[in-house]
Amino acid sequence: MPTDLWGGIIWSVAPTIVVGLIFWFVIRMIVRADRDERRAYARIEAEERAKVAAERSDS
Repeated sequence: MPTDLWGGIIWSVAPTIVVGLIFWFVIRMIVRADRDERRAYARIEAEERAKVAAERSDS
């Protein structure tokens, strides 16, 4: 354990900062995964709609 003032301040604040950074990275990964999944789903849905439209125009 640090005995000087600044060492004590850093020692007491560091865990909060580390946990905050871990939380930020996890939330960032979740949001990016959700965005990528929505983008892929929209692409697949657009392809399916194009297929249906092409089938209707052929008939």
